[in-house]
Amino acid sequence: MATRKKRTSKPAERPSKSRGGKRNAATRAGKLAPGKKARGLEAAEVAIAMDSPEIAELAALVRNAGGAPIGAYHEPLGGRPLMLASLPLGAVQPTPFQRDLSPTHAKRLAQKIDETAAFLDPLIVVRGDDGRLWTPNGRHRLAAAKVLGLRQITALISPDDTLAYRILALNTEKAHNLRDRSLEVVRMAHSLAKRDKDAHESQFCAEFESAELLTLGLVYEHSSRFAGGAYSAFLKKVDRFNDRTLIVSLRERKDYASRLQEIDSHVKRIIAALQAKGFKSPYLRNYVVARINPVRFHKAKKGDTKPPMPLAQALTRMAAAAKTFKVDSVSNSDLAWVAVGAGASE
Repeated sequence: MATRKKRTSKPAERPSKSRGGKRNAATRAGKLAPGKKARGLEAAEVAIAMDSPEIAELAALVRNAGGAPIGAYHEPLGGRPLMLASLPLGAVQPTPFQRDLSPTHAKRLAQKIDETAAFLDPLIVVRGDDGRLWTPNGRHRLAAAKVLGLRQITALISPDDTLAYRILALNTEKAHNLRDRSLEVVRMAHSLAKRDKDAHESQFCAEFESAELLTLGLVYEHSSRFAGGAYSAFLKKVDRFNDRTLIVSLRERKDYASRLQEIDSHVKRIIAALQAKGFKSPYLRNYVVARINPVRFHKAKKGDTKPPMPLAQALTRMAAAAKTFKVDSVSNSDLAWVAVGAGASE
């Protein structure tokens, strides 16, 4: 009987190469390329003595609130001073522009904290516009602490009050839905407009993340059940940040939001007519909005930030298309095509 010959050498492995022909180590599975230069402070530069004048104002703020300073340090990237402190629960309020509280989530969080018998995560706290202490990222932990009946809560206090508007950008791991994100952004915009009447919308691109969230947020303020997801792709193509003041910009965006709601009322009418003809697809809204989208075939070129048409013009064309939509032109094959496209995007 023939025997299988043993392979004496392993086949050469082909190294993965980038376009330049060099092996790209950063693309290996599970590997992240480290920064080319070391940044930040040395260990000896991080600690701050509790009697340092640098944190005297923060210490006074904590004591005036009925709390107690625990320690202080320079955060290791930018070197800003931070203070770890214990604060009375009633001294801290959530920022007025956070997503709405979920009582169910707060109760579940309180239960889990109670099971572990440890409240481990300090709240990030800054001084708010109203002079009180605000937490920009701890609304549910604060509510859970109230459910547990805690007297004190630990907090990491920053003298940089603008952090309240910038910290939402760090919530990259939290799956906020479109409604929550939009409401957070527009509430932030209202707060910033009151704080500085000369502030321009374009100053806060990083805080607001995306221009369409401002428009959708204004819609959600008046219609919490608005199906914003169906219009998101359309708005991403035509909605941009502008250089007008926030006060003027929000007034203009309110008009856009109103027009978007009017378009949606036509879409609802079309959906009802399609359902009356026997169409039962869950993708009816997506299909109708895609049909009346005046920029649905536009493909942005790499590096091109200019919209294919101004938002006001796009809304005008979309409204006209909705008013003249022909229900008799819809076929089951059209809806099947939309379903395939929706499945591919999920």
